[in-house]
Amino acid sequence: MKKLNLILAVLWGFVLVAQQTPANEQSAPLTIEGAVAHLGNGEVIENSLIMFADGRITFVGDAKMKIARIGEVIDASGKHVYPGFIAPGKSLGLVEVNAVRASNDQDEIGDIIPHVRSLIAYNAESKVVESMRPNGVLIGQITPQGGRISGTSSIVQFDAWNWEDAALKVDDGIHLNWPSSFRRGRWWLGEPRGYQPNKNYQKNVDEVKTFIGDALAYGKVPSKEMNQAFAAMQGLFDGSQKLYVYAHGQLEIMDAINSAKNAGVQHVVLVGGYHAHKVTDFLKKNNIPVLVRFTHTLPFFEDDDYDFTFKLPKMLLDAGLLVGLQNSDASNFQTRNLPFYAGQVVAQGLDKEKALQLISSNNAKILGIDTDYGTLEVGKSATLFISEGDALDMRSNLLNKAFIDGRDISLETHQTKLWKRYIGKFEGK
Repeated sequence: MKKLNLILAVLWGFVLVAQQTPANEQSAPLTIEGAVAHLGNGEVIENSLIMFADGRITFVGDAKMKIARIGEVIDASGKHVYPGFIAPGKSLGLVEVNAVRASNDQDEIGDIIPHVRSLIAYNAESKVVESMRPNGVLIGQITPQGGRISGTSSIVQFDAWNWEDAALKVDDGIHLNWPSSFRRGRWWLGEPRGYQPNKNYQKNVDEVKTFIGDALAYGKVPSKEMNQAFAAMQGLFDGSQKLYVYAHGQLEIMDAINSAKNAGVQHVVLVGGYHAHKVTDFLKKNNIPVLVRFTHTLPFFEDDDYDFTFKLPKMLLDAGLLVGLQNSDASNFQTRNLPFYAGQVVAQGLDKEKALQLISSNNAKILGIDTDYGTLEVGKSATLFISEGDALDMRSNLLNKAFIDGRDISLETHQTKLWKRYIGKFEGK
């Protein structure tokens, strides 16, 4: 009997900490009236009227227009409406607690494993994923980590029963960590501290080029034996997938893009791009978008400006590149700060609506989901949220409603429950 009670207690504990139940499909039309609407394409409607039904936006315009409101009307006067923010290049849902190996599926054994699919390991009930929604981060690119070629990513929405329900775009791209021409000295082996040339750089590059070339050749003729790694690469050559190249240095960026293009890869996205501002003409010529690393970080080198990471997105935008923001170098939980990374760029002189595009329409274009997501437009998915104030400012990003494909999702998380619990303890003291 004691064993039975213990089992029931454990099961009840799991029930208590389980993720909020995913919302039902939109069953009736909805109207949001009076909010300042930030459309995600640079436009703002000060007194807006937004209507959606069956998960799709049916009207976006000025509330002064004489048009019949549909369904329940939400009075959002004095509030702000935004498209759902999009987080690329993260292993959200693949690892829950880094120190617990059983909860860590973000890195598989092997150095070149493009056939490893992140989607099938995605945990839709992750507590970390749940914590994204209260800040307006509603969509993410679930990306494997580690190795030279980490595997294949997929794009999901953050309110689902399982990975099948979550999937928006399956196997959208392959992720390549380009070799570095410099490496840190291993002081424990007597090497000088700091960066020093990587003597194996060209060897590492040749290994990547050989693999991509072999994959291209594999797809040109029928093969008697199935090679899963080569088969997984074929979408890069027919344009159905994108190659996400993680590179920072000027040499590495140019080598990576030239190698990929010469091998027949149709779509390349630069991720990180710390020195991308030095090769903007090259990137423009090759039509390469850039997913810049998060702004809340220190510069790589001692002689860089202290605020270089704050300024980089604006520098690349001013050069005419398609730029988005990502968070690949930081912990998964920090992805909830994505809107505040964009807000930091506003402090460097970037127009606020252009900063918003870094995490909405630009990220949607780069990931190839802009037909349905990233902006508030008629015909697109009703994936949006209502905030009490400026969503790029951590002081006023206070959501009171959020919708994914028109579904009214919960904004409760483990963190919000703890906040409510302890705010009551200290109120009035």
